[in-house]
Amino acid sequence: MSATAAVETARERLTPHERLELLCDTGTFEPVRSGVLSPKLGARARAGDGVVGGLGRVDGRPVACYAQDAGYLGGSLGAAHADTINRVLSLAGRSRVPVVGFIESGGARMQEGTAALGGYGRIFRHNVALSGIVPQISIIGGLSAGGGCYSPALTDFVVMTEDAAMFLTGPGVVKDVMGEDVSAAELGGHKVHERNGVCDLVVEDDRAAALLSRRLLSYLPQHSGAGLPRTLAVEPELADPGAAVPDDPRKVYDVRDAIAGIVDGGSLLEIQPRWARSIVTAFARIDGRSVGVIANQPRFLGGVLDTESSQKGARFVETCDAHGIPLVVLVDTPGFMPGTRQEQAGVIRFGACLVRAFAGATVPRVTVVLRKAYGGAYITMNSKDLGADMVFAWPNAELGVMGAQPAVGIIHRRELAAADDPVAERARLAAAYAEEHLGADVAAAAGFVDEVIEPHETRRRLAWALSTMDDRRAGAFIA
Repeated sequence: MSATAAVETARERLTPHERLELLCDTGTFEPVRSGVLSPKLGARARAGDGVVGGLGRVDGRPVACYAQDAGYLGGSLGAAHADTINRVLSLAGRSRVPVVGFIESGGARMQEGTAALGGYGRIFRHNVALSGIVPQISIIGGLSAGGGCYSPALTDFVVMTEDAAMFLTGPGVVKDVMGEDVSAAELGGHKVHERNGVCDLVVEDDRAAALLSRRLLSYLPQHSGAGLPRTLAVEPELADPGAAVPDDPRKVYDVRDAIAGIVDGGSLLEIQPRWARSIVTAFARIDGRSVGVIANQPRFLGGVLDTESSQKGARFVETCDAHGIPLVVLVDTPGFMPGTRQEQAGVIRFGACLVRAFAGATVPRVTVVLRKAYGGAYITMNSKDLGADMVFAWPNAELGVMGAQPAVGIIHRRELAAADDPVAERARLAAAYAEEHLGADVAAAAGFVDEVIEPHETRRRLAWALSTMDDRRAGAFIA
């Protein structure tokens, strides 16, 4: 028995119907196009020509959903199979409800040639048309190749199970064309895609994927312009977020600990946690309201912005803006990553993508500077002049072009070169520079910060700001 077969045997395999019934509230799933006749096989095809589609409810709210059947011709997509998926996507668009797809497909069906390719083209067009209109979630629950990868990549969120793999060309073709002997997991398993940004979330199996998708939907509206679901407020896991943040700006910490002192307990759902780890993107709730949290992560690379973190941040901001989810931005960054590698990789272009995302966002945006915000990263991380609705800063925060030490090294280089004790003189000049230019109170006096607040006040002030700006977005209540 091969390693892949052994994994498949050990793992509980759910049928397409079981996957959809697990996703939906008990007894609410109803199939559509469940008895399509296959023109090639001359008989009623299993699971609607390799796919089951229909409508159901999640937490009482309508959803459209479908699941491919890898047990029928490898889940390959033919014309009738594509018609079922397109029917589900069409219903989602007309009804303005979210779409969840369980993807497990060998790609276009060889026996149907260009008709299969045309089916994928229609699906892609539907995915793009629905983008920003209704939430779209793709769950990769096995091997998915070719068009079975492109469609998920066009949706809002991609969830992979631990035994799943996705790639445009499979290991066999790679070996024939490139001479590389590689396994499916090495080519496109979750460990590959959770680190390159293709996959947003990884779970153990089908059951976990369905439950995670239900949780993800609990933060999202039914469609653009609809109210966001609400829940009962829950006290945060940490009483004071300031307790998680060292005063020394050179000491690292995990910003998720600070977030735990701000958001409702148990509400944090981090998106793409293994990619671009110097920035954290997550859904959460504050006082029962859905929010998108984007925060610099000092635990990795000191919280700098670079090509990958800029891409990750920009995509998350755009996703939240498309779905009307307010943004809470927590800032602790020394700036953009310097060096030839970053410049050659296009950090200017990718940094500009994050600037564009924040500047163009229309949802409420509130920023809190926890410890430091320097240079271009200060601007980029939703600064007041970039359009933040409200900016708070903790008392010890510093905001400016750069830190005091490097700043005086440039401004006072001649004095330092002539000083009897350059180290002591540099410390004196740095302290004076920080007091005059970098303090949170200085930024507040100049209008770049709306209010200097104590760390323990952060949750209350954010809840107040969001309730003031966001009551029009209140939607259905979810228990």
